[in-house]
Amino acid sequence: MPRVFVQGSPMDHYPRHAPEARRGSVRRITETGEEVLHKPCRDVTEFGPDLAALVDDMFLTMYIAEGAGLAANQVGVDLRLFVYDCPDDDGVRHVGHIVNPVLEPQGPAGRRLLDDSEGCLSVPGAVMEVARPDRATVHGLDKDGNPLTLEGAGYFARCLAHETDHVNGRLYLDRLTARQRKEAMRQVAARRDEVHARRAANTEALTA
Repeated sequence: MPRVFVQGSPMDHYPRHAPEARRGSVRRITETGEEVLHKPCRDVTEFGPDLAALVDDMFLTMYIAEGAGLAANQVGVDLRLFVYDCPDDDGVRHVGHIVNPVLEPQGPAGRRLLDDSEGCLSVPGAVMEVARPDRATVHGLDKDGNPLTLEGAGYFARCLAHETDHVNGRLYLDRLTARQRKEAMRQVAARRDEVHARRAANTEALTA
């Protein structure tokens, strides 16, 4: 089985970082409480160099923050778009982006929920258990406007669902109880400075 899928298609070889990152610029990552994260994003209606440049910036910003996925509103842009570089449970790497993603609904008969640890670049330093379906299918477009479907299992399914939640104005915190949210924010208070220091070091290393 191929070890890397890019935009859902198998590849024989792929670099450590997506080539888009070499063209990108670092953007600030928004954090929970900022309005852009808590409302549904707008559909992308214009495809061209500006959208491509945003994808480039998002890839670089995601790598600097050591994330598996990043949505546009996490860099302050109110558009339905996310990028990802994420393994599945078999160690297969999935890399790409999707515009105007829509998560295919699953009926209760075929749905299996898994509890697993989940973090978020916009909730820096917190990791909590979140229940997600073990499979996910997302339909959308690529940055050139071509139809695209992504399918994932295990951890990659979790990534697809998490990022689609973002463009719908939801954080994983919204799936927790009030007590769990309080614990997540306690973790943020304890670890946020450490997370930002690591991101600053990564910025120097990846943009030198």
